[in-house]
Amino acid sequence: MTPPETDPEALGTDNIVLIGPMGAGKSSVARELARICRRRWVDTDRLVVQQAGVPITEIFAAHGEAHFRWMETAAICSLQGSSRLIVATGGGVVTEPANLPLLQALGCVVWLTADEDVLYERVSRNDRRPLLQTDDPRATLHRLLELRRPLYSACAHATVDTTTCSHGHVADAVLAQARAFFQSRDPARA
Repeated sequence: MTPPETDPEALGTDNIVLIGPMGAGKSSVARELARICRRRWVDTDRLVVQQAGVPITEIFAAHGEAHFRWMETAAICSLQGSSRLIVATGGGVVTEPANLPLLQALGCVVWLTADEDVLYERVSRNDRRPLLQTDDPRATLHRLLELRRPLYSACAHATVDTTTCSHGHVADAVLAQARAFFQSRDPARA
């Protein structure tokens, strides 16, 4: 029997939206949540790539970050009205002010955090991150984290630290946070 605080059925038809910096585990945790909750998961970066027909690095190179952010907002808009989704977002989704209310309207927004050293270790394994294609990617990551931290905080309904936890443990924590959020909105669910 599933513990009541992590019962996936307690979510009803609501969505869970994961935000946070690159390397926090949003896509991996979304996949795990989808498995646990028997729901479909979507990744806004993948939606953008499908729409553009080219990788994100090519979108950045050909059109710049502003165009990518416009496409990202369009992807989020395309999900409005959807239900029973687990949504993983790109790390910079919060930099476009219009996205914050869109994400919050979509469902329970959970900010996945991690220690900066751990984030850097995780992202340094992937050379396809366009914002880290700089002379000093570590300093760039630090700058992005400092800039985005208050934006994540303003958008999130809950926070889960992924620094030392497995994807399964993070998924359980996210599920518990989402359930508590949905119950606070609708006490009849308790």
